Amino acid sequence: MLIVIGSILAVIVLIIIFFQLPVSFVQRDYYKRVDKLIQKDKHISGTVTEADIVDLPEPIQRYIHYIGILGTQKRSYMKAYFRNVDFWQERGGPNLTIDYIQYNFLSQPDRMALIDSKMKGIPFEGCDSYEDGVGGMKGTIGKVVTIFNVTGKEMDQACLVTYLADSILFPYALLEDFITYEEIDKNHVKAKISYYGIETEGIFSINDLGEITSFTTNDRGVTNDDGSITMVKWTVTADQYRLDSDGIKKPTLLKAIWNYDDGDFIYFDSSSSTIEYH
Repeated sequence: MLIVIGSILAVIVLIIIFFQLPVSFVQRDYYKRVDKLIQKDKHISGTVTEADIVDLPEPIQRYIHYIGILGTQKRSYMKAYFRNVDFWQERGGPNLTIDYIQYNFLSQPDRMALIDSKMKGIPFEGCDSYEDGVGGMKGTIGKVVTIFNVTGKEMDQACLVTYLADSILFPYALLEDFITYEEIDKNHVKAKISYYGIETEGIFSINDLGEITSFTTNDRGVTNDDGSITMVKWTVTADQYRLDSDGIKKPTLLKAIWNYDDGDFIYFDSSSSTIEYH
């Protein structure tokens, strides 16, 4: 009996040690895929000029002027790092504090995001990916156990419209031909993104100052426990723009919200981020 108890304790100790080690198969695979996308991404040259925005709706032009990317070098990709984000996987579920790293690419709308957190002391990692038109959302606990891995047509669409929403953070994407616009009024613009044989859309709200304050779409769904997807109105809000060290204004408060019929569910609430353009 003592031998059995000793063996169990040894296994527990080894598991605890393994959880504390910096090695992560999820993160290793994530950065391998990111590096591949960086290598294949086409180099973007030149600067953003008035000629690049002259045909855009006036509210989008107002945003471009306000944030200050006119005259800046065009960029190939974005890296965003969100620290200590309040995050909920489901309504009524436990709150997690996560770190969230995201890369968006410009030559084609690829996107890679990584969640790093712990659930009751056990490492929890998630990866949202959109590469070559294929979207996926995978969650792993204990560094090795996959607890969900969602793919399919609805996920492809959800990832593409998320890329469109991300242009609040990566405004260079707003200049690309795969995004088209329909001006609704002086404060609202419908944007469509078409790529990989998929088309999806949403509405940007831009205040008189020139800040994009929100993006809303009906083309994104909630993933249920059985892996099915229920389409729910989805909103991203952006607030408190500040001038960054690169001379570009960026929002510092960001929220992602499911707009259920019986009330809004804020599941991503960030107030600390670093956004870099490369």
